[in-house]
Amino acid sequence: MAQYELYRRSSLGMALTDTLDELITESHIDPQIAMKVLAQFDLTIAEALHNRVKAKAAIKGHLHVYRFCDDVWTFIVDRPTFKLEGSETVHADRIKVVACTARAPPGGKPE
Repeated sequence: MAQYELYRRSSLGMALTDTLDELITESHIDPQIAMKVLAQFDLTIAEALHNRVKAKAAIKGHLHVYRFCDDVWTFIVDRPTFKLEGSETVHADRIKVVACTARAPPGGKPE
């Protein structure tokens, strides 16, 4: 089952991609191996976020843009304020939120 490739654009995903590109360029690995590593990364990061992250936050701000295409929601929020558990508040200039339909893990049941 294919996983979303959203986390490849995170700092961790970009570092992995850069490292794999370097290994391919230096002929240490084949491009097919790099693609398998990225596919495993997609699966593992989504699984880890689903199973291990339990923190919650409330977000308030000005909804600048929203889109829904191919079962993917995209929201751009100006001047968001995050109210985290434990009453910590964080501010930003602009954020982009991408939300996708949850998929069942391989061999698992949908939640």
